[in-house]
Amino acid sequence: MKSVVTTVVTAADAAGRFPSTSDLESVQGSLQRANARMEAAEKLASNIDNVAQEAYDACIKKYSYLNNDGEANSTDTFKSKCLRDVKHYMRLINYCLVVGGTGPLDEWGIAGQREVYRALNLPTAPYVEALTFARNRGCAPRDMSSQALVEYNALLDYVINSLS
Repeated sequence: MKSVVTTVVTAADAAGRFPSTSDLESVQGSLQRANARMEAAEKLASNIDNVAQEAYDACIKKYSYLNNDGEANSTDTFKSKCLRDVKHYMRLINYCLVVGGTGPLDEWGIAGQREVYRALNLPTAPYVEALTFARNRGCAPRDMSSQALVEYNALLDYVINSLS
């Protein structure tokens, strides 16, 4: 799984060199932000079901046509799968907060996602809306510290950009 440390070491090894000063500064920056990431991961983990449900509800409210017959949210099975997918992205964001890199999202959430959604004829806009809602709903200090919120929002933006 990719983290800042593994990325730096892999890049240096591939170039046949020791990590440079800028490589080590990148690792140091990640370590300095570790407390904020852990706070965000803890807060998200303790409330992941509610966060995912609110995000799902927001996307269905905006894209209510998805409830029409034959659409992506028209049956109870489809609804549970959509909520499951939103929760999956939130869980991957939680993993990224813990490892300090985008590896879990890259490997399990982003690689091939457009092809899968296209093959299943699923729109990505509702997922973007759900994740955007989750990002915009977060509030410091109500939900977490401002630095923890920055770390959390950066990962939400990463996924949103990959789906857009």
